[in-house]
Amino acid sequence: MTDLEAAARRFIADVWNAGREDSAYELVAPECPGLGGAGPAAVLAGHRDRRASFPDLRYKIVELVAGDGRVAVHWRAAGTQAGQFGPVPPTGRVVSYSGASFLRFDDAGRIVDVWSVNELFQVLQQLGVEMLPPLTPGGA
Repeated sequence: MTDLEAAARRFIADVWNAGREDSAYELVAPECPGLGGAGPAAVLAGHRDRRASFPDLRYKIVELVAGDGRVAVHWRAAGTQAGQFGPVPPTGRVVSYSGASFLRFDDAGRIVDVWSVNELFQVLQQLGVEMLPPLTPGGA
């Protein structure tokens, strides 16, 4: 296992799953974009926002690939909605979804960028949000 793979696994285990915020200050570079700013505090702000909606949210690594200063992680997540999630009030429902996160590291082995894609549409459906296609011009 490379150092970057280990750092990515630690980021998910410590920060995403265990809520060990001090690890973010070791793993995340000051220039890493986050919620409303940059650096570990901004990255944690996004994490706290998701945790407020799903306090028991847990991530499982399905596959991890590393190379050339980057790590790609395919993951699955599950948790119970106990707080507001966007416009959706707490439902108490368990959701399960998957996604992928792409981490870029600097020469010191710190995360300088995290970009994720996930199945939020599926999460909303599991929370009971009815999704209707937009009306086309002319009402068809």
